[in-house]
Amino acid sequence: MSLPVMSKKIRSNFCVLVSAVIAFSSAPEVARAFGPSGVPKGFGSDVVRMLEQEGTLAPFASVVFCMKAPEQCRKVGGPSIMDLDAERGAQLSRVNSTVNRSIRPVNDRSGTDDWEVDVKSGDCEDFALTKRKQLIELGWSSSSLRIAVALTSSGEGHAVLIAKTSAGDLVLDNRTSAIMDWRKTDLRFLKVQSRDNPKQWQNVGQKAKLVASAPKKARTVTATLRRVDPVLRQASDIGNY
Repeated sequence: MSLPVMSKKIRSNFCVLVSAVIAFSSAPEVARAFGPSGVPKGFGSDVVRMLEQEGTLAPFASVVFCMKAPEQCRKVGGPSIMDLDAERGAQLSRVNSTVNRSIRPVNDRSGTDDWEVDVKSGDCEDFALTKRKQLIELGWSSSSLRIAVALTSSGEGHAVLIAKTSAGDLVLDNRTSAIMDWRKTDLRFLKVQSRDNPKQWQNVGQKAKLVASAPKKARTVTATLRRVDPVLRQASDIGNY
């Protein structure tokens, strides 16, 4: 990704480092911060959306990717916010965990920033793009699945997949098998793909947008996710960076 705050080599090393932790770590920690029902406290009770603002320049690597793989940058019909029932929740959890395990973390070549999909090895953007492709193949719309670029709490550049659902804007990250509400991550989001056109991008505001309370069915989906993926939790797998 094209972020001025750090070199491509450092960004790539960071993506690879955190992916390696997921691939080769021992058994995950015991889940924490859960309420008595097993649902993470505050998850899905009030839907707070990312604040998408004016259009902005797409990351240059994204432009190149869309030229090389135009089929991955076409709009695929369907709702911009997916109803997160048990089946969709299981799909999110399965795809996130499977892709995190199946891609070997490797740096981009020195001086390059390549975005690719369906790779055997790659960095954070490649994980996110592969998850997006697999979920679209399962019937998700392109409007509900958008790549976002961000900074971690330590100022590192990062890319993740955002799933827009009835339970909130959820983050699929190569650093963790957990499915997290965007507010529960360590990320400061900078820009995200437009729902209307995957080739276009928008800035992300730093103030959240409270919409409506999640429907009752959506509030129970995290318990379903936790049954499918026992490591679901609000905290990152790797702790401090």
